[in-house]
Amino acid sequence: MIYVGIDPGLRSGAVGAVDHNGKYIGCFDIPSGDKRIDVKKFRFQLNSLIDGQDAEIIIELVNPMPGQGSVSTGGFMRAAGAIETVATLTYFPVHFIAPRLWKKAMGLTSEKADSLTMARALFPQASLARKKDNNRAEALLLAEYYRRENV
Repeated sequence: MIYVGIDPGLRSGAVGAVDHNGKYIGCFDIPSGDKRIDVKKFRFQLNSLIDGQDAEIIIELVNPMPGQGSVSTGGFMRAAGAIETVATLTYFPVHFIAPRLWKKAMGLTSEKADSLTMARALFPQASLARKKDNNRAEALLLAEYYRRENV
């Protein structure tokens, strides 16, 4: 069984996966271009990551952020919908978890740097060298949270 965490975003979305023992499987940024998710490439990458195994997909439950303009909110929510659709088309169970729930359980705050530090410690082989890899880190931690809660 693999647990696939997805941190949605148009330019910052990421995916991370761990197995039933909490071993790192992989992570990647969700491909996008021209203000849209590249759904064909995303579907290929997601299927390659799962590689024919049983999976549970966990998506961070997102809402529009206060203060964002209607154009950026629209783009973000369109991206979230595309990500949800691709995940659903894998035919594996898809779960939505609010960030405050999984972050509290993992001992984290909304500070992205803390998520990056924790993910680097738990998954040293993951590609998390850059500051902007915090979305990969959060996707991995979301998957790990769900694994811990359901194994």
